[in-house]
Amino acid sequence: MAEMVRKVVIPAAGLGTRFLPITKAQPKEMLPVVDKPVIQYVVEEAVASGIDDIIIITGRNKRAIEDHFDRCIELEDKLSSNPGSPSHAYVDITEIPNIHYIRQREPKGLGDAILLTEKHCNDEPFVVLLGDTITIAPEGELTCTSQMIQAYNKYKKSIIAIEPVPDYKIPDYGIIDGKEIEKNHFSIVDIIEKPPIAQAPSNLGAIGCYLFTPEIFAQLKQTKPGKGGEIQLTDAIRKLSGSIGLVTNCRRYDIGDKLGWMKAFFELALQRDEFRDDLMAILREDVCDT
Repeated sequence: MAEMVRKVVIPAAGLGTRFLPITKAQPKEMLPVVDKPVIQYVVEEAVASGIDDIIIITGRNKRAIEDHFDRCIELEDKLSSNPGSPSHAYVDITEIPNIHYIRQREPKGLGDAILLTEKHCNDEPFVVLLGDTITIAPEGELTCTSQMIQAYNKYKKSIIAIEPVPDYKIPDYGIIDGKEIEKNHFSIVDIIEKPPIAQAPSNLGAIGCYLFTPEIFAQLKQTKPGKGGEIQLTDAIRKLSGSIGLVTNCRRYDIGDKLGWMKAFFELALQRDEFRDDLMAILREDVCDT
């Protein structure tokens, strides 16, 4: 019988320095993409994949995340008194089950943030979705998380979602060295964090979506702090036994910098019927005016 994957860890404790001054008092994960904050897309991905136990790693100045997924009785009363109001989107948020919050007290890196969840994960396999990365599956297809769960059920190994990246972006990614064992599935030999192009073993980069066996915690505990005193997740992944790289068929949006955020906003807005025609008209007007 396939082992149930029931838990997701969403690290959201970063300082968001590449978005300053926007993120001085607002979490990067709460930046809007069309009409939802980034982290809501991430949580909805997990829920759509059948995961009902959500752990969000936060830090100081991140209370807006907790407030967003909490109930607001005053708002609910106002919406219920106005039958024509668009309240369904708000109700969908408050019905998301079992969100737990763990605070990372010091910025010690992604590896440290994940290590904080060891007791909660209770020796079970678990998914890690970064709080600033959106993945969208083609209509009618499995989510990125569901594809990772499917691969885990087959191989019983940690799963690292990967995708081909252009050469100029290679120094921004953890790049895998591995052998393709079936279409879009790679047995990982090594993973190198942000290598120079000439030293990269491939063009396959980790996209910030993972499914780990509990073995990752033992490896994180043995990982020494690296640059900036942070515990690097990549260093722990390198020690895992036989992890699998999976190329999914999902479209990924990296909200890691301002340009990536704006690109996600426009592309996802253009996918919405209510915005597409008007937005295209605005863009055509601007092009004609320049």
